[in-house]
Order: sequence, then structure tokens, then C-alpha cells
Amino acid sequence: MRIAVAADERTGIADAVVEELRRRGHDAVLHGALADGDRDDWAWCAEAAARDVVEGRADQAVVCCWTGTGASIAANKVPGARAALCADAPTAAGARKWNDANVLALSLRATSAAELEEILDAWFAAGPSTEPDDAANIAHLADIESAP
Repeated sequence: MRIAVAADERTGIADAVVEELRRRGHDAVLHGALADGDRDDWAWCAEAAARDVVEGRADQAVVCCWTGTGASIAANKVPGARAALCADAPTAAGARKWNDANVLALSLRATSAAELEEILDAWFAAGPSTEPDDAANIAHLADIESAP
């Protein structure tokens, strides 16, 4: 799978995310502080990663900033991106299942290496729910994006 990865700093878990994704056999597309010459501010690099997903250059994205909040907000401004800030495995599994999240947001400060592995395990093991109510909620998100 091709995964866009963005971080505003090469600290904390940023390099570990890239290493872990590659260890799992994924192709990492790097943005922000992870890529030479990229703007490393959280709003710009998270947007770039989310656009990769929405425009088909990546299957999913992982966006990181100090708390993860700013990166998730920036990613969610891209129509079609569904970013979820996940601090644990159950949240990551639920974000994939019930929200069909395609962008995982992580805190560079609060995510440990052990939590990262658990979060990624849950994220990649889960898929979107096929329940009609869940599908209707995801479809409604597109309606919200296109509403005046």
C-alpha cells in the first residue's frame, strides 16, 4: 500500500512511523520535515498528505504534529479526506470501521513506539463497515462538504 506520511518535526515518533510502515511493506510518500525541500509547517504538510489520498497518489495517509490536533484539522479541510486523531488502538479500529477514515493523525509528543505499533495494527486490520447506517453516515459527509 502507498501511504503518504507528513510530520512538522523529525522528533518523537515521526521517523518511527516511516520505519514501521516500510517494515510492514508499505511505500511511504514523505512530506514536511520528512522530505528535503518541503515546507514543514503542520498545516501545509498535512494538507499535502491528505491531497495525496484524495487525488489517488496514496491509498492512505499518516499525519503528525506535536499534539496531532492541528495535522488532523488541516487534513480534514481537504474534501474527501477523513482524518482521525488516534491515541490508542481501539480508537484507530473504530475510525476505520465506523468513519472509513483514510488519514491517521498522531501526536509526536504522546505516541510511544509500543502504542504506534498497536495503533497501526488496529488501523490496518480494520476496514469500513458495510452496515447501511454506517455507509449512510459516510455518504452524508460528502453531502456536508458540498453544501453551501
